[in-house]
Amino acid sequence: MKAVRIHEDGGPEVLRYEDADDPVAGPGEVLIRLRAASLNHLDLWTRQGLPSAPKPRILGADGAGVIEALGEGTDGFATGDEVVINPGLEEGAHIIGEHTDGTHAELIAVPADYVHPLPHGLSFEEAAAFPLVFETAYRMLVTRADLQKDEWVLVWGVGGGVASAALVISKALGARVIATSSDDGKLERAQEFGADAVVNHETGDVAAAVKEATEGHGADVVIEHVGEATWKTSLQAAATEGRIVVCGATSGPNPPAQLHRIWWKQLSILGSTMGTRADFAGVYDLVARGAAKPIVDRAFPLSEAAAAHEYLESGKQFGKVVLTIGED
Repeated sequence: MKAVRIHEDGGPEVLRYEDADDPVAGPGEVLIRLRAASLNHLDLWTRQGLPSAPKPRILGADGAGVIEALGEGTDGFATGDEVVINPGLEEGAHIIGEHTDGTHAELIAVPADYVHPLPHGLSFEEAAAFPLVFETAYRMLVTRADLQKDEWVLVWGVGGGVASAALVISKALGARVIATSSDDGKLERAQEFGADAVVNHETGDVAAAVKEATEGHGADVVIEHVGEATWKTSLQAAATEGRIVVCGATSGPNPPAQLHRIWWKQLSILGSTMGTRADFAGVYDLVARGAAKPIVDRAFPLSEAAAAHEYLESGKQFGKVVLTIGED
């Protein structure tokens, strides 16, 4: 089969589109001929050696395709079934593409328990775009923050995978969203996908915009993945008894603590990462019902994975960057 592999850590230039051994479906596994896979920042970090994976390694957590073969003892599927993969093996403790070979290839063998029918009406590209980021955002919003209808959600940096997923899922659950970006074009897209208010976090005042949009109430839930650059404002923008859910810190892990705001407002600070099979089941239901639709920004052929990595690193995308497979 053809696959995109890394043999060393580095930039996009270390990605090799090359021949690799075909995987075989073991007991309880299915062999999937992939039709689409998506990129996540996890792929960029693994490629860079953060963390360093055993080499050679096929990257890619998310994928969708057609079942080609069934391993011994596999029930519930048949060859020819169109499916999507839940990448969080062992309740998210192991992720496809980081701890095992991934989806940036023509074939992959996956435990059948982590394979689900392709949701009706979704293309392979759309199906490949949702699992990891939608599961992550769903866990933040639903499992950790217990988001309720009509509550206000502040989403930093809309356009990225988790942030755009948080926008879509929040709206599907009947919440109201304030989205930020430094790109006015992305803010316009966010409004097209249902954002109730938007603010440019470079040229505008986010805390003031949140106060205005919520008529002084503040954000009931803050989706925080930026860290040092946004933490002070997140605490300011949060409503009394609000919840700040943290899944990353791309601008730095040591923000100003501002502890007084936490006790004055009685805030809850919640850590969250990836998700469980129950989280995936919850978000899969939203997608399958058509309540939350994945956002595909741009597709590249598998053979152009290096260009796809460069594009994702540029930060120009709104939604997911996808690789099409078997159509080069």
